[in-house]
Amino acid sequence: MATESELQKLTQDGKLAFEAGNYESAAEMFETSAQGYASLNDQVNSAELKNNKSVALLKMGKAQDSLNAALGTPEIFAHAGDLKRQGMAVGNQAAALEALKRYDEALAAYEKSAGLFAEAGEGDLRSMVLKAAAGIKLKRGKVTDSAIKMIGSLEAKEKPSLFDRILKFLLRFVQR
Repeated sequence: MATESELQKLTQDGKLAFEAGNYESAAEMFETSAQGYASLNDQVNSAELKNNKSVALLKMGKAQDSLNAALGTPEIFAHAGDLKRQGMAVGNQAAALEALKRYDEALAAYEKSAGLFAEAGEGDLRSMVLKAAAGIKLKRGKVTDSAIKMIGSLEAKEKPSLFDRILKFLLRFVQR
């Protein structure tokens, strides 16, 4: 059985592999770390690493495996009272669902993620998932809905850039 310090080192190595674009190696290290934390009865860190693995798998184009890796993790974060990580886990599932072209489920997950980020006071993360939801609506030809979502995502940003403020202004015309 690995020690916590060994698992922390393995997790850090996984993050470095991910940053270097070696997603397969990163996914393997995250999985090993997740199992190690589970054996130490640390379900929160195990869930965090499963989500890291999910992101690595999605980068590899393995959307179904990505979705499978993240399943059950939002509930672990909810039980721990961690709204931010719960929102991220739901957002990871949404991204995998979007890659699988399961757009209705992805939209619902993005909206749930946005709600969790709003509760957690994470405006920038909320903005990011609302933009992803707007992108799905735009792909599906729902321009007015997507403009409304995009405006909402821009209003959620804590520090909108000049580009964000201009885009918000322009999108109001699409609504009319």
